[in-house]
Amino acid sequence: MTLIAPDTRPAQRTAVRRTYLMCRPDHFTVEYRINPWMHPEAPTDTARALAQWQSLHDLYVSLGHTVLLVDPVPGLPDMVYAANGGFTLDGVAYAPRFAHPERAGEAPAYASWLARTGFRVVEPRETNEGEGDFLLAGDVILAGTGFRSSGRSHEEVGEVFGREVVSLELVDPRFYHLDTALAVLDPVPGPEGLPVIAYFPGAFDERSRAELERRFPNAILVGEDDAVWLGLNCVSDGRNVIIAEQATGFERMLRERGYTPIGVDLSELLRGGGGVKCCTLELRL
Repeated sequence: MTLIAPDTRPAQRTAVRRTYLMCRPDHFTVEYRINPWMHPEAPTDTARALAQWQSLHDLYVSLGHTVLLVDPVPGLPDMVYAANGGFTLDGVAYAPRFAHPERAGEAPAYASWLARTGFRVVEPRETNEGEGDFLLAGDVILAGTGFRSSGRSHEEVGEVFGREVVSLELVDPRFYHLDTALAVLDPVPGPEGLPVIAYFPGAFDERSRAELERRFPNAILVGEDDAVWLGLNCVSDGRNVIIAEQATGFERMLRERGYTPIGVDLSELLRGGGGVKCCTLELRL
């Protein structure tokens, strides 16, 4: 009898061109504190933030993705974190309703842009912070709560899109949005037959961890050393994964799974509590 060794080669990943919305950090600064990363007493460097942001923008373009821009608004320094500007799917945009008054003015700016671009915009009744807390994984919307988006917004987003919503409770204030603690690497089922995600277990309560383990047994589990650089706040096109360059352990795990990780430095924007994904809203027309 001939024994055949198991195939241990990493799965072949396929890049899919995406359309992203971004906002230049022309007015970026840290002048208030609404998450543990923000320290208004420490001066920020807007020029450095802009240069880092531009590198991310140019990287997306070089990979073949379409990048659209919403104009930054004076007095809204966090508008650079475009992921919070809504959640889009099938030409519909569920608009945000921010938890903190400091960011409230961003909601109409993003909703107006989305409407002009051709989305049917649904104004929310409930507090939610867009793709910061809603991530598409296959036919399911993973939804975070605990610090920003309310649990009731999970019901509302499910009604708007007619999708199953999986509620996940965040318990560590450093990871105040779902996209700081969990990344969808393949939004449609990949070679393993499931959408591939990565997450930091310590950011979630026990029930949520059990649900993630049940649904995504193929997930990449990321350690705290990478998570604290917001390494999971990354963007994947199915093959290329743009991550914080400091998340070296996560980079190694991605390569082992057949992805091509690309590290970028957004350390200045991290001072506002955001990383790669925070700066990027996917548009699904």
